[in-house]
Amino acid sequence: MKIKNSLKSLKARHRENRLVRRKGRVYIINKLNPRFKARQG
Repeated sequence: MKIKNSLKSLKARHRENRLVRRKGRVYIINKLNPRFKARQG
């Protein structure tokens, strides 16, 4: 998976992207299009 500097810019790539915090990590998840995934921390 490619790493992007800011999760905020990744969130803007698709309108269904959700920013989720789990166990101290920040995730971008997308139910409709699962290829938009990212993790930080």
